[in-house]
Amino acid sequence: MSGSAHTPPRRWTTKQLVDWLTKALQQRSVDSPRLVAELLVAHALGCERMQLYLQPDRPATLLERETLRQLAKRALAHEPVQYLTGQVWFYSLRFKADRRALIPRPSTETLVDAALRHATLTPGAGRGLYVDLCTGSGVVAVALLKHLPHARVVATDIDEQALALARENAQLHNVLDRLELRQGDLYEALEAPTQVRSAQAILANPPYIPDAEWEEVAATVKEHEPAQALRGGPEGLDFVAPIIEGAAQRLAPGGLLAVEIASASAATVEALAQAQPQLADVRIERDLEGLPRVLLARRVAAPAGRV
Repeated sequence: MSGSAHTPPRRWTTKQLVDWLTKALQQRSVDSPRLVAELLVAHALGCERMQLYLQPDRPATLLERETLRQLAKRALAHEPVQYLTGQVWFYSLRFKADRRALIPRPSTETLVDAALRHATLTPGAGRGLYVDLCTGSGVVAVALLKHLPHARVVATDIDEQALALARENAQLHNVLDRLELRQGDLYEALEAPTQVRSAQAILANPPYIPDAEWEEVAATVKEHEPAQALRGGPEGLDFVAPIIEGAAQRLAPGGLLAVEIASASAATVEALAQAQPQLADVRIERDLEGLPRVLLARRVAAPAGRV
């Protein structure tokens, strides 16, 4: 092994390995190269990122270097760092992550924010039933249950493997006893074994990338994450529209609907929700980057006040 841009030298310290990998990732135009390098070196060494700076002169073993080399090859091929390390942070919680499900984004935390705000402002909502459609890895459902210790969640997904990962994440955070996982397409999964009605909230992060935008999607996403969890049809509304149209009959009076959407579709989605006679207080919430990201609405007969 030499000290080229793609191969670390024989004896390098932790700091040198991070610097080497950062440079290699920069040359391949990988996003956030320093952060990715730190995460991969920490993973290869079996430590937290902070340890890289507490022990910058620690030499890596042969096994650690070989582990890092294999991780680097995959990272340089634009494989997401979350899949390489097998973990992702969401709502200040650590979750398992792999190819069975979409990688959770910070923007999706807006769904949890909206649900917790609803639970705080609505009497009794903190002990009610919540629905998480297109749950994927289950992070929204688990985060909600961690913050609402008396609530229950029914989480659905069409993909059996995604539900298996969601189950593992629920077990990881000790909330599986309050989570029911169901396989099925959107609301179909709420019909059996028992019908779900009168939910305090319906949350959803469905596939919503329009076909016309697919070619512009980053290689790390398009080539490695499950396309069926991303692509939303010609207008990006193949899943968003039926979720909006079927929400009222599954929500309790005053119940919350929160759906993550493509920012470019915000006006269309807002108009679609406003056309539903049983939905009120329709608005679009912006995400952490300031982009219109989540449709919020409330079933009619809600108490006065904002969602």
